[in-house]
Amino acid sequence: GKRAGSQLSDFKDYAGSQKLGDLLTFSKDEPSRIKLSDVRVSPDGRHIHVLLRQPKVGLMTFDKHERPQLALSPKKLDVWFKGGVSIVDVFYLDLLHNKGKGTGVVAVVVYENGKAEFWKFLDCKTGWHLLQTSDLCNSPRARVVSVCVCSSLLVWCEERPASESSPALSSTRDKLRYCVCRRDCEVEDGVVNLGGLKIILHNNPKFTVISSGDYVHLLPDLKAKLQLCISKFFLTWSPRHDSFTISTTCKNTPIKKLSAKESDFRRLITDSLGYLSALEPPEICSFSPTGCGGLLLLLNTGWLYLLQEDGMLRRVYKLADNFTPQADTHTSLCFYVNTAALIVGKTLHLMEVNCGRELQKIALKREGLLYANQADRRTPFLLSETGLFMLADKDSTGKVLGLSPAESNQSGAVLVEAIFEEACKYYQQRSLSSTQLTVESLKKGGRFQAPISLASILRNYLNSGLRRTETEALVALEELKGSLVRGGVKEVEAVGGTLVEKEVVRLLSSSELDGEALLYLNSIFSMFPSQAWSAAQAALQLHHNGEGSLSSRAAPDVWKMVLTPSALPVFELLCQSVVRFQPGWLPRFLQLSQQQQGSANNVPLYRRALWVLSSLDTDTEQRQGLEVELLLASGRPNAILQALRILMVKRQWERVTQVAQQFCKQSPLLNKEIFNALLCEVSQHRELDPYLDLLWALCPEDYTVTTILNLVLKNIPCSSPSPAPFADPHSSQLAIGQLKPLLRKVLQRETKPSQRYADILQSPLYPPPALPLDLLV
Repeated sequence: GKRAGSQLSDFKDYAGSQKLGDLLTFSKDEPSRIKLSDVRVSPDGRHIHVLLRQPKVGLMTFDKHERPQLALSPKKLDVWFKGGVSIVDVFYLDLLHNKGKGTGVVAVVVYENGKAEFWKFLDCKTGWHLLQTSDLCNSPRARVVSVCVCSSLLVWCEERPASESSPALSSTRDKLRYCVCRRDCEVEDGVVNLGGLKIILHNNPKFTVISSGDYVHLLPDLKAKLQLCISKFFLTWSPRHDSFTISTTCKNTPIKKLSAKESDFRRLITDSLGYLSALEPPEICSFSPTGCGGLLLLLNTGWLYLLQEDGMLRRVYKLADNFTPQADTHTSLCFYVNTAALIVGKTLHLMEVNCGRELQKIALKREGLLYANQADRRTPFLLSETGLFMLADKDSTGKVLGLSPAESNQSGAVLVEAIFEEACKYYQQRSLSSTQLTVESLKKGGRFQAPISLASILRNYLNSGLRRTETEALVALEELKGSLVRGGVKEVEAVGGTLVEKEVVRLLSSSELDGEALLYLNSIFSMFPSQAWSAAQAALQLHHNGEGSLSSRAAPDVWKMVLTPSALPVFELLCQSVVRFQPGWLPRFLQLSQQQQGSANNVPLYRRALWVLSSLDTDTEQRQGLEVELLLASGRPNAILQALRILMVKRQWERVTQVAQQFCKQSPLLNKEIFNALLCEVSQHRELDPYLDLLWALCPEDYTVTTILNLVLKNIPCSSPSPAPFADPHSSQLAIGQLKPLLRKVLQRETKPSQRYADILQSPLYPPPALPLDLLV
């Protein structure tokens, strides 16, 4: 549904709101001293951190206290530095992965010189308290360039001094003076425990480290030039699997997966350098972690991609064709469960991640920063110079859901009251007593536990955050059940067809089908074949133009699901449906599937389609015809020759010549194979006589008279011991007269014609009956 903006705060409930407003307010004529990209919002939305780059270097924090009276003299997390030491980043530790107890959150401030400060915010003690200061790096000369936290690991990329990274400073080695390091980190009872430093990668270029779930992505420096091979790809490190994955933005599958035991960057990528050097991948303009291992990537082509946990890179959404990212173009990107939010300039785009559909485009009055709130991960939140906002779903009346606890409680109370009213009607109809039941008596009596339990469950659910989509799904299910009970045969069939279509589309659009889901899909095709076929056409968006051409507008991910081999593959299911309802589509469907599959090294699709055809109880003539068409549609040389042999056995000579003319143009090698097969047939019978002129035109350019005669003599059938000197006019024996046009054509194009066969050209126009070839030997 559409979303509407609702202001959560105008910053007045944050300590130091006036200063915060001054920092964020800016105009075109007088740019702010800060960028929105230097603002951080805590996961609970109570703390706003502003990284200051100039003219002063430091950090300012603005806190929202649960008890306003404690905010009168708070202990603020403000730090200032002289000498140009800047703050790399501020982030929060996930205390679920640590052993933190009690209330409060722990923030980590990491400086360029490798120092890390651990701060804890406590309402009861009026603000921020420093727990510990530590040095992340072993070398005092190291410089941290990016940092993140992955579960209980601190991961950062640091620049090593020249003498420590490499003795030689060539132009390439000068760029490989960085390393990626990690330390275990635990917070227990206010005590920070840091493990020893371990190097993940060394001799590498500058990387931006981004944590997402159990993975750490290493993106190349966005300012680096892509002409450098080392900037044409990115890495994903999995601590759990102890592995690296090499990926690039111009390939939707990973290039390589390697063991993380090899920590030398140069050795890690040696085998891939040749392949990478030929690539020209789009540049990454912006990124955002999904929190479950994936990564949203905005490329300079205007495409928004989703890097999935399995390493697959999937297209999600395309911005307008006139999108040209500039250095001063403001962008902000964030992921909200199934929704991607993207701000470009002053335009906010909301997209459905699974299907790439644009949900909404909103014009903003001011530039904004998207952020996530741990209490409601599905809803987009936004910070601008005027306050904090959320974009909540609207119902049909335009009322915004979830704007405030009061509204949520009000809607919950209405639903709870409705439960008791329905329960009154239900129990009254089944009661033998004349006493009138009321809502109050049900609530207080305690005899009827069902409505009380249901109301309690609903209250808890509403207090945890009402999800409109889930509610609508439950209501729709109830309506569907009612229509099935009340409807006639036609209504039930219509509802069943709708259900089947939705289920097939849902399954084919999912990112992965496990064994149970595949069994379920098989059962749908088995029980509802007609509806499943219609649903498959809708899911693949198949279009037949009436001239033999079949096209599809489905997303690549849907085709990937269809074509992936598995225990109960989807492609075979669809082939069965095509044969049953539209058999003439099968060859075109195969061609369309091959286009979508690309050059994947799997079992050829035509073999899978042939297997389906052989397993079905179809008419023999129809099956053989489809087999030939499938072999030809595959476009593979061996399959084409197999189809040609089947047609020859069936003595369908006109079709044989059509196929030969069509596919001899495909390649010189295939031309030779086809011509040899046809010449073999011509040598054995006279049924191809009407087509000889067509066949002779297919003769390969490099064939000589000697080559042709050797092929003919090798394949002519054995004659009787005492052949007649002249051929019977009605004999099936090949005579020299049939070969004469071909031999004349070949002899004429030879650069040095052989005098051995010159008499062929000198023979009279109307010769006597031709001699059988075996008499010429």
